[in-house]
Amino acid sequence: MNSDVEIIMGRLTLLFKRQSRTRYWLMIANDPYDQTYNVFFNSQRANERLQSVPLHKLAHYDLADLETLLKALRQKIKLTIEFVGFTGERWPKSQKLIQRKRVPLE
Repeated sequence: MNSDVEIIMGRLTLLFKRQSRTRYWLMIANDPYDQTYNVFFNSQRANERLQSVPLHKLAHYDLADLETLLKALRQKIKLTIEFVGFTGERWPKSQKLIQRKRVPLE
């Protein structure tokens, strides 16, 4: 679990440039067909196209482990995390909804 956080953080530090007028966020996509979670780094400058770079694929397909990973990740970064493909699902520990409604990417 910690190795996944270290891999994500290592790749994230290479991509995060702290440019003005640029929005940065992480996106976690649920892939039920391959039973994986995919982590993407998204950035978008004002009036420019979205850039999305794959950071990591979590092969261990367990929501409880993903919740633990995100807790560790949130302690290290303050970026917004967006979820895709989790409509109606709840976190195992906190029982909070992960994603309320579908996004156009689904």
